[in-house]
Amino acid sequence: MLSPRGRTLNQKIVEELAAKPRLLLLCGRYEGFDERVFDILHPDEISIGDYVLNGGEAAAMVVIDACIRLVPGVLGDEESNQHDSFSSGNRLLEFPQYSRPREFRGHSVPEVLVSGNHEQIARWRKEQSYLSTRHRRADLLDDKTNP
Repeated sequence: MLSPRGRTLNQKIVEELAAKPRLLLLCGRYEGFDERVFDILHPDEISIGDYVLNGGEAAAMVVIDACIRLVPGVLGDEESNQHDSFSSGNRLLEFPQYSRPREFRGHSVPEVLVSGNHEQIARWRKEQSYLSTRHRRADLLDDKTNP
């Protein structure tokens, strides 16, 4: 049940939900649900954050979109979601991503990424993940996180 009084959605909860054979998402509207729905069904309440929406439909889309990435066969590479921010206990944000062209408006893809040296690329990605997390979400770091 999508509800602002539920447990706050995070990757661990997404992984738990995605492992279930099926989900039924209940979406309230305006004032939510009659309290007897809770009394009778005892639903798992999920919140997508500390704010209130007009209805649970948008929250349900968030839950669906987060869970669908973990369903086998949905992503092209079965292992790609294991390296995402927050996945598998990862406390670092994902490293910067680059695509083509190699240079755009004076900004170039870092040389290490086009070097072909996979060991250096892996080291660069780990360092960049740490730096990005320290800059944007220092609350995720602890003393053991520094590479």
